[in-house]
Amino acid sequence: MAYARDDIDKVRERTDLAELASEVTKVKKTGRSVMAVCPFHQEKTPSLSIDASRGLYHCFGCGKGGDVFQWVQETQNLDFVGALELLARRVGVTLTEDPEAAKRRGKREALIGATRAAVDFYNERLKSADDASAARAYVRSRGYDAEIVDHFEIGFSPPGWDELAKHLTNAGIAEAAITGAGLASMGRNNKLIDRFRGRLMFPIYDLRGDPVGFGARLLDGDGPKYLNSSESTIYHKSRLLYGLNWSKSEIVRSDEAVVVEGYTDVIAFHLAGKPVAVATCGTALGEDHLDLLRRFSERVVLAFDSDEAGAGAALRGFEKAVPGDLDLRVAAFPQGRDPADLVADGESEAMLKSVTESIPLLQFRIERDLAGFDLHEAEARGRAVRAVAPLIRQHPDPVVRHEYAVLLSKRTGVALTIIEQAMKARPASSRSDEPPEMRPPPESESAPAPPRRLSGQDKAEVELLRLLLINQVGDREIDPTWFGQPAYLRAYEIIGPVVANLPKGQMPDLGALLGDNAGPPAELLRRIAMEDRPLESVDSVVNRLKEGAVDRRIERERRVLENVDPASQEYSERFTELIALERERRRLREQENEA
Repeated sequence: MAYARDDIDKVRERTDLAELASEVTKVKKTGRSVMAVCPFHQEKTPSLSIDASRGLYHCFGCGKGGDVFQWVQETQNLDFVGALELLARRVGVTLTEDPEAAKRRGKREALIGATRAAVDFYNERLKSADDASAARAYVRSRGYDAEIVDHFEIGFSPPGWDELAKHLTNAGIAEAAITGAGLASMGRNNKLIDRFRGRLMFPIYDLRGDPVGFGARLLDGDGPKYLNSSESTIYHKSRLLYGLNWSKSEIVRSDEAVVVEGYTDVIAFHLAGKPVAVATCGTALGEDHLDLLRRFSERVVLAFDSDEAGAGAALRGFEKAVPGDLDLRVAAFPQGRDPADLVADGESEAMLKSVTESIPLLQFRIERDLAGFDLHEAEARGRAVRAVAPLIRQHPDPVVRHEYAVLLSKRTGVALTIIEQAMKARPASSRSDEPPEMRPPPESESAPAPPRRLSGQDKAEVELLRLLLINQVGDREIDPTWFGQPAYLRAYEIIGPVVANLPKGQMPDLGALLGDNAGPPAELLRRIAMEDRPLESVDSVVNRLKEGAVDRRIERERRVLENVDPASQEYSERFTELIALERERRRLREQENEA
Protein backbone atom coordinates (compact mmCIF):
# COMPACT_ATOMS: atom_id res chain seq x y z
CA MET A 1 0.00 0.00 0.00
CA ALA A 2 1.40 3.39 -0.96
CA TYR A 3 -0.26 5.32 1.86
CA ALA A 4 -1.63 4.58 5.31
CA ARG A 5 -5.16 3.19 5.33
CA ASP A 6 -6.27 5.77 7.91
CA ASP A 7 -5.23 8.58 5.57
CA ILE A 8 -7.09 7.01 2.65
CA ASP A 9 -10.24 6.67 4.78
CA LYS A 10 -9.99 10.30 5.90
CA VAL A 11 -9.83 11.47 2.28
CA ARG A 12 -12.80 9.30 1.38
CA GLU A 13 -14.89 10.57 4.30
CA ARG A 14 -14.14 14.24 3.66
CA THR A 15 -14.76 14.18 -0.10
CA ASP A 16 -18.23 15.16 -1.33
CA LEU A 17 -18.76 12.99 -4.41
CA ALA A 18 -21.77 14.98 -5.57
CA GLU A 19 -19.72 18.19 -5.51
CA LEU A 20 -16.87 16.43 -7.27
CA ALA A 21 -19.19 15.14 -10.01
CA SER A 22 -20.72 18.58 -10.58
CA GLU A 23 -17.34 19.81 -11.83
CA VAL A 24 -17.41 17.55 -14.87
CA THR A 25 -21.08 16.80 -15.53
CA LYS A 26 -24.63 17.98 -14.87
CA VAL A 27 -25.87 16.98 -11.40
CA LYS A 28 -29.47 17.15 -10.22
CA LYS A 29 -30.45 16.85 -6.55
CA THR A 30 -33.99 15.84 -5.60
CA GLY A 31 -34.35 15.48 -1.86
CA ARG A 32 -31.76 12.92 -0.78
CA SER A 33 -31.45 11.55 -4.29
CA VAL A 34 -28.59 12.74 -6.51
CA MET A 35 -28.66 11.92 -10.23
CA ALA A 36 -26.22 13.00 -12.92
CA VAL A 37 -25.72 12.78 -16.65
CA CYS A 38 -23.19 9.98 -16.98
CA PRO A 39 -19.86 11.26 -18.39
CA PHE A 40 -18.84 7.76 -19.46
CA HIS A 41 -21.39 7.21 -22.21
CA GLN A 42 -23.69 9.20 -24.46
CA GLU A 43 -27.00 10.09 -22.83
CA LYS A 44 -29.33 13.03 -22.29
CA THR A 45 -31.46 11.74 -19.40
CA PRO A 46 -29.48 11.32 -16.14
CA SER A 47 -28.93 7.67 -15.30
CA LEU A 48 -25.93 7.93 -12.96
CA SER A 49 -26.90 7.65 -9.30
CA ILE A 50 -24.67 9.15 -6.60
CA ASP A 51 -24.75 8.12 -2.96
CA ALA A 52 -22.84 11.03 -1.44
CA SER A 53 -23.10 9.71 2.12
CA ARG A 54 -21.23 6.55 1.20
CA GLY A 55 -19.13 8.03 -1.61
CA LEU A 56 -20.41 5.63 -4.28
CA TYR A 57 -21.75 6.07 -7.80
CA HIS A 58 -23.34 3.74 -10.32
CA CYS A 59 -24.67 4.32 -13.83
CA PHE A 60 -27.77 2.29 -14.69
CA GLY A 61 -27.11 2.99 -18.37
CA CYS A 62 -23.55 1.79 -18.97
CA GLY A 63 -22.83 -0.02 -15.70
CA LYS A 64 -19.84 2.11 -14.68
CA GLY A 65 -19.47 2.61 -10.96
CA GLY A 66 -17.06 3.03 -8.09
CA ASP A 67 -16.02 5.29 -5.26
CA VAL A 68 -14.57 8.79 -5.10
CA PHE A 69 -11.12 7.57 -6.12
CA GLN A 70 -12.45 5.63 -9.09
CA TRP A 71 -14.37 8.74 -10.17
CA VAL A 72 -11.20 10.82 -10.25
CA GLN A 73 -9.27 8.02 -11.97
CA GLU A 74 -11.89 7.78 -14.72
CA THR A 75 -12.50 11.49 -15.23
CA GLN A 76 -8.96 12.81 -14.74
CA ASN A 77 -6.98 9.96 -16.35
CA LEU A 78 -5.04 9.26 -13.15
CA ASP A 79 -3.98 6.11 -11.38
CA PHE A 80 -5.15 5.43 -7.82
CA VAL A 81 -2.18 7.16 -6.21
CA GLY A 82 -2.65 10.23 -8.39
CA ALA A 83 -6.36 10.35 -7.55
CA LEU A 84 -5.65 9.98 -3.83
CA GLU A 85 -3.05 12.74 -3.87
CA LEU A 86 -5.35 15.09 -5.77
CA LEU A 87 -8.25 14.55 -3.37
CA ALA A 88 -5.98 14.77 -0.32
CA ARG A 89 -4.81 18.22 -1.41
CA ARG A 90 -8.43 19.17 -2.04
CA VAL A 91 -9.70 18.22 1.43
CA GLY A 92 -6.56 19.12 3.39
CA VAL A 93 -5.35 15.66 4.42
CA THR A 94 -1.62 15.11 4.82
CA LEU A 95 -0.73 11.68 3.47
CA THR A 96 1.80 9.41 5.14
CA GLU A 97 3.84 7.39 2.68
CA ASP A 98 5.71 4.19 3.27
CA PRO A 99 9.41 4.13 2.25
CA GLU A 100 8.86 2.25 -1.02
CA ALA A 101 6.10 4.62 -2.10
CA ALA A 102 8.32 7.58 -1.26
CA LYS A 103 11.06 6.10 -3.43
CA ARG A 104 8.75 5.71 -6.42
CA ARG A 105 7.29 9.15 -5.91
CA GLY A 106 10.76 10.58 -5.58
CA LYS A 107 11.73 9.18 -8.98
CA ARG A 108 8.71 10.72 -10.67
CA GLU A 109 9.25 14.04 -8.93
CA ALA A 110 12.87 14.02 -10.07
CA LEU A 111 11.82 13.57 -13.70
CA ILE A 112 9.10 16.20 -13.39
CA GLY A 113 11.56 18.54 -11.69
CA ALA A 114 14.12 18.12 -14.48
CA THR A 115 11.44 18.78 -17.10
CA ARG A 116 10.17 21.79 -15.16
CA ALA A 117 13.69 23.23 -15.09
CA ALA A 118 14.03 22.63 -18.85
CA VAL A 119 10.72 24.46 -19.49
CA ASP A 120 12.01 27.49 -17.57
CA PHE A 121 15.39 27.37 -19.32
CA TYR A 122 13.88 27.21 -22.82
CA ASN A 123 11.27 29.89 -22.03
CA GLU A 124 13.92 32.32 -20.80
CA ARG A 125 16.14 31.64 -23.83
CA LEU A 126 13.28 32.49 -26.18
CA LYS A 127 12.63 35.80 -24.45
CA SER A 128 16.20 37.03 -24.04
CA ALA A 129 18.94 35.07 -25.87
CA ASP A 130 20.63 36.51 -28.97
CA ASP A 131 20.47 33.16 -30.79
CA ALA A 132 16.66 33.08 -30.38
CA SER A 133 15.98 36.10 -32.61
CA ALA A 134 14.62 33.94 -35.46
CA ALA A 135 12.39 32.10 -33.00
CA ARG A 136 11.07 35.39 -31.63
CA ALA A 137 10.35 36.58 -35.16
CA TYR A 138 8.38 33.38 -35.85
CA VAL A 139 6.40 33.82 -32.63
CA ARG A 140 5.55 37.41 -33.54
CA SER A 141 4.45 36.31 -37.02
CA ARG A 142 1.92 34.03 -35.37
CA GLY A 143 0.54 36.92 -33.35
CA TYR A 144 1.82 35.63 -29.99
CA ASP A 145 2.47 38.35 -27.46
CA ALA A 146 4.36 38.01 -24.18
CA GLU A 147 1.20 36.87 -22.38
CA ILE A 148 0.67 33.96 -24.79
CA VAL A 149 4.33 32.97 -24.65
CA ASP A 150 4.21 32.84 -20.86
CA HIS A 151 0.79 31.16 -20.65
CA PHE A 152 1.86 28.27 -22.88
CA GLU A 153 5.48 28.56 -21.66
CA ILE A 154 6.79 28.45 -25.22
CA GLY A 155 10.58 28.31 -25.40
CA PHE A 156 13.64 27.94 -27.59
CA SER A 157 16.31 25.24 -27.42
CA PRO A 158 19.75 26.67 -28.24
CA PRO A 159 21.67 25.08 -31.14
CA GLY A 160 24.62 23.97 -28.99
CA TRP A 161 25.15 20.29 -28.27
CA ASP A 162 24.86 20.34 -24.48
CA GLU A 163 23.68 23.75 -23.26
CA LEU A 164 20.57 22.44 -21.50
CA ALA A 165 22.47 19.50 -19.99
CA LYS A 166 25.13 21.84 -18.58
CA HIS A 167 22.49 24.18 -17.17
CA LEU A 168 20.61 21.35 -15.45
CA THR A 169 23.77 19.72 -14.11
CA ASN A 170 24.98 23.03 -12.70
CA ALA A 171 21.57 23.38 -11.04
CA GLY A 172 22.20 20.12 -9.17
CA ILE A 173 19.89 17.90 -11.21
CA ALA A 174 21.16 14.32 -11.45
CA GLU A 175 22.18 12.87 -14.82
CA ALA A 176 19.74 9.98 -14.26
CA ALA A 177 16.83 12.45 -14.05
CA ILE A 178 18.01 14.35 -17.15
CA THR A 179 18.24 11.20 -19.28
CA GLY A 180 15.19 9.59 -17.67
CA ALA A 181 13.07 12.58 -18.65
CA GLY A 182 14.30 12.30 -22.24
CA LEU A 183 16.01 15.71 -22.17
CA ALA A 184 19.43 14.39 -23.11
CA SER A 185 21.27 11.17 -23.89
CA MET A 186 24.72 9.93 -22.98
CA GLY A 187 27.25 10.29 -25.79
CA ARG A 188 30.20 8.03 -26.61
CA ASN A 189 32.53 10.15 -24.52
CA ASN A 190 30.22 9.82 -21.49
CA LYS A 191 28.98 13.37 -21.90
CA LEU A 192 25.35 14.40 -22.12
CA ILE A 193 23.98 15.52 -25.49
CA ASP A 194 20.79 17.59 -25.64
CA ARG A 195 17.87 15.95 -27.47
CA PHE A 196 16.46 19.28 -28.69
CA ARG A 197 18.66 21.84 -30.46
CA GLY A 198 17.68 24.96 -32.42
CA ARG A 199 13.92 24.41 -32.09
CA LEU A 200 10.83 26.25 -30.90
CA MET A 201 9.71 24.37 -27.79
CA PHE A 202 6.11 23.59 -26.80
CA PRO A 203 5.94 22.02 -23.31
CA ILE A 204 3.44 19.16 -22.96
CA TYR A 205 1.58 18.73 -19.67
CA ASP A 206 -0.41 15.90 -18.16
CA LEU A 207 -3.86 16.42 -16.66
CA ARG A 208 -2.34 17.28 -13.29
CA GLY A 209 -0.55 20.19 -14.92
CA ASP A 210 2.90 18.63 -14.58
CA PRO A 211 5.29 19.12 -17.51
CA VAL A 212 6.13 15.70 -18.92
CA GLY A 213 7.69 16.35 -22.33
CA PHE A 214 8.05 18.61 -25.36
CA GLY A 215 6.95 19.07 -28.92
CA ALA A 216 9.75 20.85 -30.79
CA ARG A 217 9.44 22.67 -34.14
CA LEU A 218 12.47 23.02 -36.38
CA LEU A 219 12.98 26.63 -37.49
CA ASP A 220 15.93 26.20 -39.83
CA GLY A 221 18.32 23.54 -41.08
CA ASP A 222 17.97 19.80 -41.56
CA GLY A 223 15.92 17.32 -39.57
CA PRO A 224 12.28 16.45 -38.97
CA LYS A 225 9.96 19.47 -38.82
CA TYR A 226 8.59 18.29 -35.46
CA LEU A 227 10.43 16.24 -32.85
CA ASN A 228 8.75 15.00 -29.69
CA SER A 229 10.04 13.67 -26.42
CA SER A 230 10.80 9.97 -26.39
CA GLU A 231 8.63 7.61 -24.34
CA SER A 232 9.54 7.66 -20.66
CA THR A 233 8.16 6.99 -17.20
CA ILE A 234 6.26 10.27 -17.33
CA TYR A 235 5.67 10.73 -21.09
CA HIS A 236 3.29 8.40 -22.94
CA LYS A 237 2.20 10.01 -26.19
CA SER A 238 -0.72 7.65 -26.76
CA ARG A 239 -2.30 8.89 -23.51
CA LEU A 240 -1.51 12.60 -23.81
CA LEU A 241 -3.26 15.43 -25.61
CA TYR A 242 -1.53 18.77 -25.94
CA GLY A 243 -3.65 21.53 -24.46
CA LEU A 244 -6.07 19.35 -22.49
CA ASN A 245 -4.69 20.63 -19.17
CA TRP A 246 -5.71 24.17 -20.18
CA SER A 247 -8.89 23.27 -22.08
CA LYS A 248 -10.63 20.62 -19.97
CA SER A 249 -12.79 23.02 -17.91
CA GLU A 250 -14.05 24.87 -20.98
CA ILE A 251 -14.61 21.56 -22.80
CA VAL A 252 -16.86 20.40 -19.95
CA ARG A 253 -18.67 23.75 -19.85
CA SER A 254 -19.31 23.91 -23.59
CA ASP A 255 -19.65 20.13 -24.03
CA GLU A 256 -17.39 20.20 -27.08
CA ALA A 257 -13.77 19.29 -27.76
CA VAL A 258 -11.93 20.08 -30.98
CA VAL A 259 -9.02 17.91 -32.12
CA VAL A 260 -6.57 19.78 -34.34
CA GLU A 261 -3.32 18.77 -36.00
CA GLY A 262 -0.70 21.01 -34.41
CA TYR A 263 0.32 22.86 -31.27
CA THR A 264 -0.07 26.26 -32.96
CA ASP A 265 -3.61 25.26 -33.96
CA VAL A 266 -4.43 24.66 -30.28
CA ILE A 267 -3.11 28.11 -29.41
CA ALA A 268 -5.13 29.59 -32.30
CA PHE A 269 -8.37 28.48 -30.65
CA HIS A 270 -7.29 30.16 -27.41
CA LEU A 271 -6.54 33.36 -29.33
CA ALA A 272 -10.00 33.14 -30.92
CA GLY A 273 -11.65 32.99 -27.49
CA LYS A 274 -12.70 29.32 -27.74
CA PRO A 275 -10.14 27.36 -25.69
CA VAL A 276 -11.46 23.86 -26.40
CA ALA A 277 -8.79 22.55 -28.78
CA VAL A 278 -6.32 19.73 -28.21
CA ALA A 279 -3.75 17.99 -30.40
CA THR A 280 -2.06 14.60 -30.36
CA CYS A 281 1.63 14.58 -29.52
CA GLY A 282 3.37 13.30 -32.61
CA THR A 283 1.09 10.29 -33.11
CA ALA A 284 -2.17 9.46 -34.84
CA LEU A 285 -5.48 9.87 -33.03
CA GLY A 286 -6.02 6.63 -31.13
CA GLU A 287 -8.53 4.86 -28.92
CA ASP A 288 -6.79 6.04 -25.74
CA HIS A 289 -7.15 9.64 -26.92
CA LEU A 290 -10.88 9.17 -27.52
CA ASP A 291 -11.24 7.48 -24.13
CA LEU A 292 -9.59 10.53 -22.60
CA LEU A 293 -11.86 12.99 -24.39
CA ARG A 294 -15.13 11.18 -23.69
CA ARG A 295 -14.53 11.84 -20.00
CA PHE A 296 -15.01 15.54 -20.63
CA SER A 297 -17.43 15.76 -23.56
CA GLU A 298 -19.68 13.65 -25.77
CA ARG A 299 -19.08 15.89 -28.79
CA VAL A 300 -15.65 15.68 -30.43
CA VAL A 301 -14.93 17.65 -33.60
CA LEU A 302 -12.00 16.54 -35.76
CA ALA A 303 -10.77 19.78 -37.31
CA PHE A 304 -8.29 18.98 -40.06
CA ASP A 305 -7.12 20.53 -43.33
CA SER A 306 -9.17 19.82 -46.44
CA ASP A 307 -6.21 18.19 -48.18
CA GLU A 308 -5.62 14.46 -48.54
CA ALA A 309 -3.62 14.24 -45.30
CA GLY A 310 -6.35 15.95 -43.32
CA ALA A 311 -9.08 13.76 -44.78
CA GLY A 312 -6.99 10.69 -44.05
CA ALA A 313 -6.60 11.74 -40.41
CA ALA A 314 -10.37 12.14 -40.09
CA LEU A 315 -11.00 8.71 -41.60
CA ARG A 316 -8.53 7.14 -39.18
CA GLY A 317 -10.71 8.66 -36.46
CA PHE A 318 -13.68 6.82 -37.96
CA GLU A 319 -11.90 3.49 -37.53
CA LYS A 320 -11.21 4.21 -33.85
CA ALA A 321 -14.79 4.54 -32.63
CA VAL A 322 -18.12 2.95 -33.43
CA PRO A 323 -20.46 5.67 -34.70
CA GLY A 324 -22.84 6.60 -31.91
CA ASP A 325 -20.34 5.88 -29.13
CA LEU A 326 -19.30 9.54 -29.37
CA ASP A 327 -20.78 12.41 -31.33
CA LEU A 328 -17.73 12.44 -33.62
CA ARG A 329 -17.80 15.18 -36.23
CA VAL A 330 -15.54 16.65 -38.91
CA ALA A 331 -14.86 20.34 -39.56
CA ALA A 332 -13.21 21.14 -42.88
CA PHE A 333 -11.18 24.33 -43.24
CA PRO A 334 -10.56 26.18 -46.52
CA GLN A 335 -8.10 24.41 -48.82
CA GLY A 336 -4.54 24.73 -47.57
CA ARG A 337 -5.50 26.73 -44.45
CA ASP A 338 -5.24 25.56 -40.87
CA PRO A 339 -6.52 27.24 -37.66
CA ALA A 340 -3.18 28.89 -37.00
CA ASP A 341 -3.17 30.42 -40.51
CA LEU A 342 -6.76 31.61 -40.24
CA VAL A 343 -6.28 33.29 -36.86
CA ALA A 344 -2.96 34.85 -37.90
CA ASP A 345 -4.77 36.33 -40.95
CA GLY A 346 -7.56 37.74 -38.81
CA GLU A 347 -10.11 35.13 -39.89
CA SER A 348 -11.03 33.69 -36.50
CA GLU A 349 -14.73 33.80 -37.34
CA ALA A 350 -14.18 31.61 -40.40
CA MET A 351 -12.35 29.08 -38.25
CA LEU A 352 -15.09 28.99 -35.62
CA LYS A 353 -17.76 28.80 -38.32
CA SER A 354 -16.09 25.66 -39.73
CA VAL A 355 -16.43 24.03 -36.31
CA THR A 356 -20.05 25.14 -35.93
CA GLU A 357 -20.85 23.70 -39.37
CA SER A 358 -19.09 20.40 -38.71
CA ILE A 359 -20.83 17.28 -39.97
CA PRO A 360 -21.10 13.83 -38.37
CA LEU A 361 -18.07 11.66 -39.05
CA LEU A 362 -20.20 8.94 -40.62
CA GLN A 363 -21.70 11.47 -43.04
CA PHE A 364 -18.19 12.68 -43.88
CA ARG A 365 -17.11 9.10 -44.54
CA ILE A 366 -20.14 8.46 -46.75
CA GLU A 367 -19.61 11.63 -48.80
CA ARG A 368 -15.92 10.84 -49.09
CA ASP A 369 -16.59 7.32 -50.37
CA LEU A 370 -19.31 8.44 -52.79
CA ALA A 371 -16.91 10.98 -54.29
CA GLY A 372 -14.88 8.04 -55.61
CA PHE A 373 -17.68 6.80 -57.88
CA ASP A 374 -19.11 8.20 -61.10
CA LEU A 375 -22.75 8.24 -60.03
CA HIS A 376 -23.87 8.85 -63.61
CA GLU A 377 -23.11 5.19 -64.40
CA ALA A 378 -25.45 2.39 -63.30
CA GLU A 379 -22.67 -0.06 -62.37
CA ALA A 380 -20.79 2.63 -60.44
CA ARG A 381 -23.97 3.43 -58.49
CA GLY A 382 -24.28 -0.25 -57.61
CA ARG A 383 -20.68 -0.38 -56.38
CA ALA A 384 -21.24 2.81 -54.40
CA VAL A 385 -24.28 1.33 -52.63
CA ARG A 386 -22.41 -1.89 -51.82
CA ALA A 387 -19.50 0.14 -50.43
CA VAL A 388 -21.50 2.56 -48.30
CA ALA A 389 -24.39 0.40 -47.05
CA PRO A 390 -22.18 -1.57 -44.58
CA LEU A 391 -20.95 1.73 -43.11
CA ILE A 392 -24.49 2.91 -42.45
CA ARG A 393 -25.33 -0.41 -40.88
CA GLN A 394 -22.68 0.13 -38.19
CA HIS A 395 -24.67 2.94 -36.57
CA PRO A 396 -26.52 1.63 -33.48
CA ASP A 397 -29.53 3.96 -33.83
CA PRO A 398 -32.18 2.57 -36.23
CA VAL A 399 -33.60 6.06 -36.86
CA VAL A 400 -30.18 7.38 -37.86
CA ARG A 401 -29.60 4.31 -40.05
CA HIS A 402 -32.86 5.03 -41.85
CA GLU A 403 -31.96 8.68 -42.39
CA TYR A 404 -28.57 7.76 -43.88
CA ALA A 405 -30.25 5.17 -46.08
CA VAL A 406 -32.55 7.91 -47.39
CA LEU A 407 -29.50 10.12 -48.01
CA LEU A 408 -27.75 7.33 -49.91
CA SER A 409 -30.89 6.74 -51.96
CA LYS A 410 -31.09 10.41 -52.94
CA ARG A 411 -27.40 10.67 -53.76
CA THR A 412 -27.34 7.55 -55.95
CA GLY A 413 -30.91 7.46 -57.28
CA VAL A 414 -31.25 3.84 -56.08
CA ALA A 415 -34.59 2.95 -54.49
CA LEU A 416 -34.69 3.00 -50.69
CA THR A 417 -35.88 -0.63 -50.54
CA ILE A 418 -32.77 -1.73 -52.47
CA ILE A 419 -30.56 0.30 -50.11
CA GLU A 420 -32.15 -1.38 -47.10
CA GLN A 421 -31.61 -4.83 -48.65
CA ALA A 422 -27.95 -3.97 -49.23
CA MET A 423 -27.61 -2.92 -45.59
CA LYS A 424 -28.84 -6.34 -44.47
CA ALA A 425 -26.64 -8.33 -46.85
CA ARG A 426 -23.11 -9.37 -46.01
CA PRO A 427 -20.89 -7.45 -48.45
CA ALA A 428 -18.91 -9.45 -50.99
CA SER A 429 -15.69 -7.81 -49.79
CA SER A 430 -16.18 -9.18 -46.28
CA ARG A 431 -13.65 -11.96 -45.75
CA SER A 432 -12.76 -14.08 -42.77
CA ASP A 433 -9.25 -12.62 -42.70
CA GLU A 434 -10.53 -9.07 -42.14
CA PRO A 435 -10.17 -7.75 -38.58
CA PRO A 436 -13.44 -7.91 -36.59
CA GLU A 437 -13.76 -4.13 -36.29
CA MET A 438 -13.90 -3.90 -40.12
CA ARG A 439 -16.65 -6.48 -40.53
CA PRO A 440 -20.31 -5.42 -40.42
CA PRO A 441 -22.14 -6.87 -37.40
CA PRO A 442 -24.76 -9.58 -37.94
CA GLU A 443 -28.28 -8.24 -38.24
CA SER A 444 -29.06 -9.71 -34.84
CA GLU A 445 -26.49 -7.34 -33.36
CA SER A 446 -28.11 -4.21 -34.75
CA ALA A 447 -30.13 -3.78 -31.57
CA PRO A 448 -29.23 -4.85 -28.03
CA ALA A 449 -30.96 -7.89 -26.64
CA PRO A 450 -33.53 -7.14 -23.95
CA PRO A 451 -32.29 -7.73 -20.39
CA ARG A 452 -33.11 -11.06 -18.81
CA ARG A 453 -36.12 -10.85 -16.51
CA LEU A 454 -35.31 -11.67 -12.90
CA SER A 455 -36.96 -14.77 -11.49
CA GLY A 456 -38.44 -14.82 -7.99
CA GLN A 457 -35.30 -16.59 -6.78
CA ASP A 458 -33.08 -13.96 -8.41
CA LYS A 459 -35.02 -11.22 -6.65
CA ALA A 460 -34.63 -12.96 -3.30
CA GLU A 461 -30.87 -13.24 -3.79
CA VAL A 462 -30.65 -9.55 -4.69
CA GLU A 463 -32.75 -8.67 -1.64
CA LEU A 464 -30.44 -10.60 0.67
CA LEU A 465 -27.48 -8.69 -0.73
CA ARG A 466 -29.35 -5.41 -0.10
CA LEU A 467 -29.96 -6.44 3.50
CA LEU A 468 -26.31 -7.40 3.95
CA LEU A 469 -25.15 -4.05 2.52
CA ILE A 470 -26.85 -2.28 5.44
CA ASN A 471 -26.18 -5.08 7.98
CA GLN A 472 -29.84 -5.91 8.54
CA VAL A 473 -29.67 -9.71 8.58
CA GLY A 474 -29.38 -9.90 12.36
CA ASP A 475 -27.83 -13.02 13.86
CA ARG A 476 -28.86 -15.29 11.02
CA GLU A 477 -26.18 -17.51 9.62
CA ILE A 478 -26.11 -17.25 5.83
CA ASP A 479 -25.59 -20.43 3.86
CA PRO A 480 -23.72 -19.72 0.58
CA THR A 481 -25.62 -22.61 -1.06
CA TRP A 482 -28.72 -20.41 -0.98
CA PHE A 483 -27.30 -18.52 -3.96
CA GLY A 484 -28.21 -20.11 -7.25
CA GLN A 485 -26.67 -17.40 -9.46
CA PRO A 486 -22.83 -17.45 -9.51
CA ALA A 487 -22.75 -13.64 -9.91
CA TYR A 488 -24.74 -13.13 -6.71
CA LEU A 489 -22.62 -15.70 -4.88
CA ARG A 490 -19.42 -13.87 -5.84
CA ALA A 491 -20.97 -10.61 -4.64
CA TYR A 492 -21.90 -12.30 -1.34
CA GLU A 493 -18.32 -13.47 -0.94
CA ILE A 494 -17.29 -9.79 -0.86
CA ILE A 495 -19.88 -8.42 1.57
CA GLY A 496 -20.71 -11.52 3.67
CA PRO A 497 -17.45 -11.91 5.61
CA VAL A 498 -17.33 -8.17 6.34
CA VAL A 499 -20.83 -8.07 7.84
CA ALA A 500 -20.19 -11.26 9.81
CA ASN A 501 -17.45 -9.47 11.76
CA LEU A 502 -19.48 -6.32 12.52
CA PRO A 503 -21.65 -5.66 15.57
CA LYS A 504 -25.35 -5.96 14.88
CA GLY A 505 -26.68 -2.89 13.12
CA GLN A 506 -23.29 -1.28 12.38
CA MET A 507 -23.12 -0.16 8.77
CA PRO A 508 -20.21 -1.54 6.74
CA ASP A 509 -17.91 1.03 5.13
CA LEU A 510 -19.04 0.43 1.57
CA GLY A 511 -16.85 3.21 0.20
CA ALA A 512 -13.72 1.50 1.42
CA LEU A 513 -14.98 -2.02 0.71
CA LEU A 514 -16.18 -1.48 -2.84
CA GLY A 515 -13.42 0.97 -3.63
CA ASP A 516 -10.85 -1.74 -2.90
CA ASN A 517 -12.62 -4.26 -5.13
CA ALA A 518 -12.89 -4.15 -8.91
CA GLY A 519 -14.77 -6.27 -11.40
CA PRO A 520 -18.38 -7.39 -11.94
CA PRO A 521 -19.15 -8.51 -8.33
CA ALA A 522 -18.25 -5.08 -6.90
CA GLU A 523 -20.11 -3.35 -9.73
CA LEU A 524 -23.17 -5.48 -8.95
CA LEU A 525 -23.02 -4.53 -5.27
CA ARG A 526 -22.70 -0.84 -6.14
CA ARG A 527 -25.77 -1.06 -8.37
CA ILE A 528 -27.76 -2.89 -5.70
CA ALA A 529 -26.69 -0.38 -3.04
CA MET A 530 -28.14 2.41 -5.19
CA GLU A 531 -31.61 0.84 -5.47
CA ASP A 532 -34.16 3.09 -3.79
CA ARG A 533 -37.15 0.99 -2.74
CA PRO A 534 -38.49 -0.50 0.52
CA LEU A 535 -36.64 -3.48 1.94
CA GLU A 536 -38.36 -6.82 2.37
CA SER A 537 -38.38 -8.62 5.71
CA VAL A 538 -35.40 -10.81 6.48
CA ASP A 539 -37.64 -13.78 7.37
CA SER A 540 -39.42 -13.72 4.02
CA VAL A 541 -36.21 -13.39 2.01
CA VAL A 542 -34.42 -16.17 3.90
CA ASN A 543 -37.40 -18.47 3.57
CA ARG A 544 -37.57 -17.97 -0.21
CA LEU A 545 -33.84 -18.57 -0.52
CA LYS A 546 -34.05 -21.79 1.44
CA GLU A 547 -36.93 -22.90 -0.74
CA GLY A 548 -34.93 -22.12 -3.86
CA ALA A 549 -31.95 -24.08 -2.56
CA VAL A 550 -34.21 -27.06 -1.82
CA ASP A 551 -35.73 -26.80 -5.32
CA ARG A 552 -32.25 -27.05 -6.86
CA ARG A 553 -31.38 -30.06 -4.71
CA ILE A 554 -34.63 -31.78 -5.73
CA GLU A 555 -33.83 -31.22 -9.40
CA ARG A 556 -30.35 -32.64 -8.96
CA GLU A 557 -31.64 -35.71 -7.16
CA ARG A 558 -34.22 -36.37 -9.86
CA ARG A 559 -31.60 -36.15 -12.60
CA VAL A 560 -29.36 -38.57 -10.72
CA LEU A 561 -32.20 -41.03 -10.11
CA GLU A 562 -32.89 -41.22 -13.85
CA ASN A 563 -29.53 -42.97 -14.25
CA VAL A 564 -29.62 -45.21 -11.16
CA ASP A 565 -30.89 -48.81 -11.16
CA PRO A 566 -34.27 -48.83 -9.35
CA ALA A 567 -33.41 -52.17 -7.77
CA SER A 568 -30.20 -50.86 -6.18
CA GLN A 569 -29.56 -49.73 -2.60
CA GLU A 570 -28.38 -46.35 -3.91
CA TYR A 571 -31.74 -45.75 -5.59
CA SER A 572 -33.58 -46.49 -2.35
CA GLU A 573 -31.37 -44.09 -0.35
CA ARG A 574 -31.63 -41.30 -2.92
CA PHE A 575 -35.39 -41.73 -3.27
CA THR A 576 -35.75 -41.43 0.53
CA GLU A 577 -33.66 -38.23 0.41
CA LEU A 578 -35.88 -36.88 -2.39
CA ILE A 579 -39.02 -37.47 -0.32
CA ALA A 580 -37.42 -35.65 2.63
CA LEU A 581 -36.50 -32.69 0.42
CA GLU A 582 -40.03 -32.41 -0.95
CA ARG A 583 -41.41 -32.42 2.61
CA GLU A 584 -38.97 -29.62 3.47
CA ARG A 585 -40.13 -27.62 0.45
CA ARG A 586 -43.79 -27.98 1.48
CA ARG A 587 -42.92 -26.80 5.00
CA LEU A 588 -41.11 -23.74 3.68
CA ARG A 589 -44.01 -22.87 1.38
CA GLU A 590 -46.46 -23.16 4.26
CA GLN A 591 -44.31 -20.82 6.34
CA GLU A 592 -44.21 -18.32 3.49
CA ASN A 593 -48.01 -18.47 3.09
CA GLU A 594 -48.53 -17.96 6.82
CA ALA A 595 -46.24 -14.93 6.75
